[in-house]
Amino acid sequence: MPYSRSDTDARGHDRTNPEDLAMPAADLPSICDLCDAYPDEARVADGVFRSFGARSAFAGPAVTVQCLEDNALIATVLEDAGAGRVLAVDGGGSLRRALFGGNLGARALANGWSGVVIYGAVRDVEELERIAIGVFALGVCPLRPHKRGAGQRDVPLRFAGIEIAPGDWIYADRNGLIAAPRALA
Repeated sequence: MPYSRSDTDARGHDRTNPEDLAMPAADLPSICDLCDAYPDEARVADGVFRSFGARSAFAGPAVTVQCLEDNALIATVLEDAGAGRVLAVDGGGSLRRALFGGNLGARALANGWSGVVIYGAVRDVEELERIAIGVFALGVCPLRPHKRGAGQRDVPLRFAGIEIAPGDWIYADRNGLIAAPRALA
């Protein structure tokens, strides 16, 4: 179905298609190149993350959530239009309960999120591998999270050796994850 010019961005990507809202992996610079070009701005995360989503490279401005073994706030945030943003979640490094899985992955894709970084566990890995967003997490746990609504949104986070503030840019690929105070590419 043809789209009018107002339905496409400058690269010709369909803005009505959630997969096209995120910057295509082919358009993303390697985080190695970004670290070389911006050594004073790129904050490099410890190499503790594994990739679980169908996209192994993603980038976008951060929306932050801090919660422990409770994903109700994550589900609420993912209802917002993602517009190519990345949800960064400080789950305290807990691997006792998964904070993200197939249902939330599908919601993130449908609402145009570029990726999700979970400093904690995910589940439904077979489903996440088929969802066209980036998902970085520490590991897996089959146990579902609590749903009490505990947590905070839009707060500075500190995990994996870096700080991430709301609005910072997150870049991730198979080489790791970095954050920066502004868009580097």
